[in-house]
Amino acid sequence: MENLKRTLRDNAWIRWGMLLMVGFVLAANYYFYDALSPLKSKLTEEFGFSSTDFGLFVSVYSIPNVFLLMAVLGGVILDKLGIRRTGFMFVSFMTIGALITAYGASDMYTNGGWGYAFMSSFMPGYSPELKMMLLGRFLFGLGAETSIVVISKIIVKWFKGKELALAFGVKLGLARTGSFLAFNLSPILIESPAGWTVAIWFAAFFVTASLLVFMIYMMLDLKLDRQSQQDGIAVVSDEFRISDLKKLIMNPSFMYVTLLCLTFYSAVFPFLSFSADFFLNKFNLSVKESGFISSMLPVGTMFFTPLFGFIVDKYGRAATLMIYGSVILVLVHTCFAFTTINPYVLMVILGIAFSLVPASMWPSVAKIVDEKRIGSAYGFMFSIQNIGLWIFPILAGVVLDKTNAEGVESLDYTFTMIMFAALGILGLIFAILLKRDDKVSGYGLELPSNSK
Repeated sequence: MENLKRTLRDNAWIRWGMLLMVGFVLAANYYFYDALSPLKSKLTEEFGFSSTDFGLFVSVYSIPNVFLLMAVLGGVILDKLGIRRTGFMFVSFMTIGALITAYGASDMYTNGGWGYAFMSSFMPGYSPELKMMLLGRFLFGLGAETSIVVISKIIVKWFKGKELALAFGVKLGLARTGSFLAFNLSPILIESPAGWTVAIWFAAFFVTASLLVFMIYMMLDLKLDRQSQQDGIAVVSDEFRISDLKKLIMNPSFMYVTLLCLTFYSAVFPFLSFSADFFLNKFNLSVKESGFISSMLPVGTMFFTPLFGFIVDKYGRAATLMIYGSVILVLVHTCFAFTTINPYVLMVILGIAFSLVPASMWPSVAKIVDEKRIGSAYGFMFSIQNIGLWIFPILAGVVLDKTNAEGVESLDYTFTMIMFAALGILGLIFAILLKRDDKVSGYGLELPSNSK
């Protein structure tokens, strides 16, 4: 026991300081993902983006994880190569993709810069700006989802047997800080004297800074591994086998939580990407006001997610909380579709739902899956999740274009919100099935974190 006290993970200050570092990486990831949401109308004005074009831009993030299975492969690579090498590789992809996206919107590019002639030479139905920004978004997505898998494994590595659910809650709260800043800073930065693209360049440099922070984390991780080896604590790692993935797929509890992840996040993230435009159109608000209301969602999760993580650690009830969160999600999207209830109130309530489910879901995976395969499990979940993050932004844009006359001044989002509510209902079904299966399988999802 004396030996264990010498490891970094047993020093609370270092453990939580490490969490702040990887939380910064995640915040930069979320900031860039959401930074262009308040700019939808500006992209239409400057480059002629339609709602379908914008939906395509949002969804291309998920293509490498849907068609190339990069989150699954990234999870396998993570289990095989470890946190440091895998994390550096994929955070670097994030950084390169973010910089290319910003370049695609810049005056340097639109005035005939490098790559402009080539991007103009094919697929004339899409603007050169859109095509370069799609390339950047693709590369960003290639790295972003696997980097989230890496960070999830980092949390398990440093906090398993300690404040695991609380750590996941704080991690998610830090991530939502990035979204909050994106929805509030982007509308301000587009009015910069240097030009509206400052908003995108700021987001790209934020991601670049996160790569530098992750390199600092790598030094701490290396020291922890050396301490663990000196103290005779085995670093969990062995060869990946296809049969391991088969075992995950054949596990009902794991599949229910994976399908909940798919439907729940598909009802939230695509909505959030369109939310600023939704508020602008339905409530006749300014771009700044719409962005601020959208930021109410991440603001709520910044406070509620750590709180619910603490509750799961101390009292359990993770499966039940996932059911509650799914119910709230359905009610909020239904209200958005058919009522004019104050959007500030509804976004705060949606923030509660978006705290309940993730704060309960992600630490539950560590109970269902062996730690040596946690990277592969999270990678599989993120790949399945990205199927929804690819399909539903496109569908949202198509539904908007099909249900609104061309050139209409105010877009009607009713049918789009019905689609998101239907996804919430599917998530509720999977949450109920997960709780029922847990009673049979005995993973202890309803028990406190330190009891399993």
